[in-house]
Amino acid sequence: MVMRFAICFILFAVALPTLAIDRLTASVDKNPVLVGEYFTLTIEANGKVSGQMPDTSAIAKNFVTGPISTSSRTQIVNGSMSSATSWQMQVMSRSAGEFTLPAFEVSGIKSQPINLRVVARESDDSQQKDIFVTTELAPQSLYVQQAALYTVKLFIGKDLLDAQMTQPTMNEGSITAMGQQEEAYEVVDGRRYRVITRKYLIQPQKSGNFTVEGPIFNGQVREGYRRMAVSAVGESIDVEVKPIPNDYRGAWLPSELVNLAEEWQPEDKQVVVGSPITRTFTLTALGITKEQMPDIEIPSVDGFRIYPDETDRNQMARDGRVISQMIASYALLPQKPGTYTLPEIKLPWFNTVINRIQYATLPARTVEVIADPNQPQTTTVQPQPNATMQPVAPSNQVEPTIIYKEADKSWGDWVLTGSGYALWLITLVVMLLRKPHTPVQAPAKNSQDPDNTNAQDTLKQLGKVAKQNENRQFYTLLREYVELAYKQPLKSWISQQPTEIREEIAKLQASLYSANKQQVDLVTLYNHMSKIKKRSKSDAKSRLETLY
Repeated sequence: MVMRFAICFILFAVALPTLAIDRLTASVDKNPVLVGEYFTLTIEANGKVSGQMPDTSAIAKNFVTGPISTSSRTQIVNGSMSSATSWQMQVMSRSAGEFTLPAFEVSGIKSQPINLRVVARESDDSQQKDIFVTTELAPQSLYVQQAALYTVKLFIGKDLLDAQMTQPTMNEGSITAMGQQEEAYEVVDGRRYRVITRKYLIQPQKSGNFTVEGPIFNGQVREGYRRMAVSAVGESIDVEVKPIPNDYRGAWLPSELVNLAEEWQPEDKQVVVGSPITRTFTLTALGITKEQMPDIEIPSVDGFRIYPDETDRNQMARDGRVISQMIASYALLPQKPGTYTLPEIKLPWFNTVINRIQYATLPARTVEVIADPNQPQTTTVQPQPNATMQPVAPSNQVEPTIIYKEADKSWGDWVLTGSGYALWLITLVVMLLRKPHTPVQAPAKNSQDPDNTNAQDTLKQLGKVAKQNENRQFYTLLREYVELAYKQPLKSWISQQPTEIREEIAKLQASLYSANKQQVDLVTLYNHMSKIKKRSKSDAKSRLETLY
């Protein structure tokens, strides 16, 4: 018996590769089908298939298709062996009409075409009242790369058990989901619905006339004690996309409204040499994405060093519109005294409401830079005329001779002086006798304490990072050290430091944020920091000695 089973198995294994496809069939589980309703397409091959799949790309032109699942089976009945492989996929049509599913081919064998009828949904369809989808696009007339907000609402009037909804589609356009879906309840025609809202950002990439195909919903609802399949399709929306005007120059910025504002810190129009100024720009635009927000370039000004800081971009949807905002900061470091005029900033944008080029501008600003009053002033000493250049006085002119002579003291002056010394000695003896012998306490550390433990550890790390020439890590540790040791922000602390420290930190910031990279001597900057610490300790010691 065992021998017979082994022989059958060997014969089966030998015969398996020789099997080939002798028939290929294609079928659908529904015909006709409703618009937006999924049906199952099954393609089955009788015979052995070695890693082959039918080409279904032809039906993607008129239908929405899902992934293909493959299954196979082999059986032996009365010594006769048969093998079959089947492929299944979910298919759906967005429009009504008569369609033909083409013939499919596997290993040279073809199936028969399938005639399929897709029926439009009636407006009074009871299922349509239970589940329906609405779509909205604002605005519907766009320019290339202009952002529009596409809103999808799914109305559910029954107990939903299972659901899936596709995304909208558009040729030559990018579609991006915005945020999380929202859920609420609305009353439509006297019936209460659960409403699921999804929002998408649509940006056409080419000019012309296009169609945004609505999403498709398929799911199951509870009908008494049964599960009933339901489906719905969002309406398609036609979109007119206009090209970029030929006379437009600059970064393309199509918007309904653009606003450019700025903020100065400090706000004073008079600043000190070496004191940093923070200039923050806020650019707000309606109808574009945050990625489209252009960089703001500040013209260079002789007498100032300009370093860009971090830039933050955000976007949101409000009142059916996409709103984007960019916040960019720059550090301005005045180098020498004088009166400077910072040029105006002009940003072009295209107004899609009036179809005209406009400019978001910031006017020129005058800044007065004064010398640092804490730094020693360099005075110009006029050279004294040489003695040989002085005019010679006439021989008959006699210079007056002034003789200073100490006045003679009387006996009363001597008595008064001696009495003063005697009183001083008596007072000194009395103070020494009354002085309490209590231990002298060291003064408490003030809020600016570069000698605390955490600050010392951070300063040691600064020294290690300086030797490794790690600019960004050094700048991070420097900010941490100043906050620990001096209890104030780095910007305020820098303004209080000598010129050599301010210049080194300015070079460090330029190496991090500026396009023109500068060489930074981190070891020198660290040595300056160490000198400040030693000087602080020396000052504290001097204050302590005055108590003894």
